[in-house]
Amino acid sequence: MQTKKYSSYAQIDRELEILKVEKEISYQKLVLSIQKTKESFSFLNVTANVVETVKSTFFSSYGTIFRLLIPIIIKWFKKKKRGN
Repeated sequence: MQTKKYSSYAQIDRELEILKVEKEISYQKLVLSIQKTKESFSFLNVTANVVETVKSTFFSSYGTIFRLLIPIIIKWFKKKKRGN
């Protein structure tokens, strides 16, 4: 990083004001990031993520198998006599 040379105090004040605004923007980004992280760990979001993961895993991996087995199981129940 090179050392900046200033010819007046006005330039220094301007640079300090820019740095102050950049610092505030960075701080607000950090605060927003922390809020989003807290929200993502809320009970409802965690539960929704778990349900979505289970659902997508179940239907992608086992969906084809169950779509094939469901008609067979239905026929088996229809043919099964009561009491057996």
